[in-house]
Amino acid sequence: MRKSEWSDKQLEDLLRQMPKIQDQRHPREIYQNLSVKKRKRPIWLLPGIATAAAALLFLILIPKLMVGTEYSLDRAQEEKSSSAENSRMTEDNANSIMMEKQDDASLEEELTHSQLEQAALGGGKTLLFEEEIGNGRVITYWIPDSQVQNLVPISTVVTHEEGANWLTVFTETMEKLTEEEWGLSEFYPLNATLTIDAKDNSLMVDVPKDHKYGQGSAMETNFISSLVRNIASNSDISKIKFFTNGQPGIELGNYGILNELPVNPDENRAYFRFTPEGEQLPMLVPSSDSYKDINAALNAMMKGPSPETGLSSSLVPSIQIQNASIAGTQLVITLSDGSNLENNIDTMYSVEAILLTAKDFGLKTVLFVNAPIEYLGPYQLTAEIKVPLAANYRPL
Repeated sequence: MRKSEWSDKQLEDLLRQMPKIQDQRHPREIYQNLSVKKRKRPIWLLPGIATAAAALLFLILIPKLMVGTEYSLDRAQEEKSSSAENSRMTEDNANSIMMEKQDDASLEEELTHSQLEQAALGGGKTLLFEEEIGNGRVITYWIPDSQVQNLVPISTVVTHEEGANWLTVFTETMEKLTEEEWGLSEFYPLNATLTIDAKDNSLMVDVPKDHKYGQGSAMETNFISSLVRNIASNSDISKIKFFTNGQPGIELGNYGILNELPVNPDENRAYFRFTPEGEQLPMLVPSSDSYKDINAALNAMMKGPSPETGLSSSLVPSIQIQNASIAGTQLVITLSDGSNLENNIDTMYSVEAILLTAKDFGLKTVLFVNAPIEYLGPYQLTAEIKVPLAANYRPL
């Protein structure tokens, strides 16, 4: 028989690892049994039995020991892999966060003069420019404010059928206006039939007998003024012809019987701030008077109109104009060294008021000289800025 390679010490250790067995028998009973067995069992069998028992124990324990060893190795390997994976994921997450921060920083730098600035200003830009229109058409409506003191130009972009004239688009769209939501008076649609007389380039306005446009000075003034400004803003019509229930003429208190009226576009006006009651963002409204030159208009915008008009100054004090001059079709505004412009919505409205005023004087671009900041919202102050197509954009 091959000699066992297990030492006594190893066998003792294995035996100690076996579960303990508690014998409930009385010691005397055990002793008696042992005595009987001792007398009956031949002495020569004891070594063989012990050897067989050890071999059997060895065979029983070997699979468990191997399984335990294999389990321990596998568990260790799994824990090592798991630790490595967790470490890798933690590192990846850290790298991802760092990359996101770097991307955000790059994006913030990239969008400094566009969407990011626009978001910071609360989306306050309301001017419409030619490159923003696409295939649509700009339509401007002049709407009385809630106190019926000022006519506020509200502009929108309308996608229309190809070949539709301005009047078709104007009349179809005016039914969709939500004046009261903008803090203005309910005024549209007009209680009149509008048609174009192409022979003498005029607009025929036919009102019913029970029309309300002659009831009060403010009502008839806003009616006539809104017609003139609507036509001037949206077309090249030169004259209005009035009818009442198909008959020539309209009766108005201040005008008497009015048959026709020339359309003379307003020019050389200054733009002021107007904030409707309950609204946060202001609107820009032209003055009722014209000014002799651009400097007079800018001075009026700085001082502001009389308080009873409901309008206020449109230029913040930080815009200190040292000189304003016209070069061809460009307004050149040189700012003094004390102009500490802040990139905020109030300053942006000041620049937009200047752009609209320049447009009213027939100019095409505005150039700021000595501007302390490069960008103001979406406007680059270090380059010439085109004048807009229209003011106070409101989507429908």
